[in-house]
Amino acid sequence: MADLQQAPEIDIDKLMAFVFKAVDEVGATLNTALVVMGDKLGYYTAMAPGPVTPLQLAEATDTGLPYAREWLNAQAAGGYVEFVADTGKYLLPPEHAAALTDPGSPAYLPGFFQIALGTTHDIDGVLAAALNRSGLGWHERHLDVHEGCERFFRTMYNTHLLGEWLPALDGVVEKLEAGARVADVGCGHGASTLIMARAFPRSTFIGFDYHDASVQTARKRARESGVEANLGFETASATGFPGTGFDLVTTFDALHDMGDPVGAARHVREAVAEDGTWMVVEPMSGDTVGENLNPVGRAYYGFSTLLCTPCSLAQEVGLALGTQAGPARIHDVVSTGGFTRFASVAQTPFNRVLEVRP
Repeated sequence: MADLQQAPEIDIDKLMAFVFKAVDEVGATLNTALVVMGDKLGYYTAMAPGPVTPLQLAEATDTGLPYAREWLNAQAAGGYVEFVADTGKYLLPPEHAAALTDPGSPAYLPGFFQIALGTTHDIDGVLAAALNRSGLGWHERHLDVHEGCERFFRTMYNTHLLGEWLPALDGVVEKLEAGARVADVGCGHGASTLIMARAFPRSTFIGFDYHDASVQTARKRARESGVEANLGFETASATGFPGTGFDLVTTFDALHDMGDPVGAARHVREAVAEDGTWMVVEPMSGDTVGENLNPVGRAYYGFSTLLCTPCSLAQEVGLALGTQAGPARIHDVVSTGGFTRFASVAQTPFNRVLEVRP
């Protein structure tokens, strides 16, 4: 008779530590919606000038007092605002106000929470796709995914694109200042394209995206910004956008989302000039799982599971690189596509900038 395997002994302290970690995780999950609520209802903006009571916050935002009161208490328990017991008021620290109310801040965060909330909104579709071994396309996602993506990554582009990323590319800024032809592939709502077009009026820029609704939004952003003379947007896939001889092709936080990134690389190779450059900006990651087991990697693996991988699997080929593909995997993709030069030239805690050349 085979020996019965003895159940492992449970360390009660370790068990309870995990339980309370889970309680904190649930609070953090709910807080994602609370931050989006505070952003959309104007709670944070109303708190930026100074401490408020729940009634003052409700009146300033024309919202119900019970909602303002409970929201404030939840934010205080999570450390997002401070409760001043002797006055009964709640304070939004100036550092938190910069991150939650100032779109020009390099630490502006509401878009990060918005894309996360929109991603979890579609969990039923992701579950069905996992069971069916299929995907869930970008065009099928909640509007908060599209808007949150633009707001979050625009903060990165505003902070780093002109001053750090483009200058890290060999000779590219000089070409842009003189007058270059640029294709921004996977442009989404056009935040990256607009920043470049505004900074380099002698160059011409065209943004391509397969999602027509995003292209329409990008055109609207261009009209509102008054940047249309050297800028256009078209609906086209990464493997089929028109034009050749581009001095610069850019792909911001999109290559890993593509169903056929190798096919996209081949098409970019045909479209870029022989002395041109392809700038690929991808989420920050290392080449091994162990390198990515950190807070940024955790967030990106979450997005990869629920958003980016389903997006790739919904397209032809469905390579599903994942958000944490790493530079070595991206190198394989672009070299298979026909490029011979590859270098990591800049990075932030959230992004890695790759210079790819023929």
